[in-house]
Amino acid sequence: MIPRTWRFLKKFFLILFVAQLLYIILLRWVDPPFTFTQLGDWFRGYGLKRDYVDRSEMSRNIRLAVISSEDQLFADHSGFDWKSIEKAMDYNKRKPNRVHGASTISQQTAKNVFLWQGRSWIRKAMETYFTFMIEHIWGKKRILEVYLNVIEMGPGVFGIEAASRHYFHKSAANLSRAEASRIAACLPNPKKFFASPASKYVLYRSVVIQKQMTILAADPDIQKIIN
Repeated sequence: MIPRTWRFLKKFFLILFVAQLLYIILLRWVDPPFTFTQLGDWFRGYGLKRDYVDRSEMSRNIRLAVISSEDQLFADHSGFDWKSIEKAMDYNKRKPNRVHGASTISQQTAKNVFLWQGRSWIRKAMETYFTFMIEHIWGKKRILEVYLNVIEMGPGVFGIEAASRHYFHKSAANLSRAEASRIAACLPNPKKFFASPASKYVLYRSVVIQKQMTILAADPDIQKIIN
């Protein structure tokens, strides 16, 4: 009985591994049909606004804005910013009631596409695995494209095209630097902060992000990703 069960489990996990690997490879070219976060917002009554678009239909400004806001070392790391992770862990030890994150764009993409929201060690371990895989299978340009299509940018608003039309009544391809930076400024908490009407905090953050955009725009590695 035990050998038969063991054979079944081995076969089951092998099939599961091959299936998820094929899914990762497929998403190198195909947009994910849904995410758990999107379904969660829909079930909670926020609705679901999304419209996946190709990177050619996204303003260069928004690609640069989210890198400047969320992950300035995006072009240099292999999925993980170890120094920031170490600082965040030290901060969380000192102030356990105020959790400080250090997720890269790659980690956020892996979490949003394949996993659920949460802070369990199991989910974090799976996030590490999927981050490693998409870094090696998708590459930076595809990671950024998927990130900008699936990330939550407002209550029930997912992806830059939906956010652009929701906040500024225009396509993502036509976003200005100021508009892109205001959307990026909301990403830490898109249910609390809005690109329009923008709070004083969002306006202040957008100015800081635009300054970082000017600096990073001159980086050759960043240029390869956003152009």
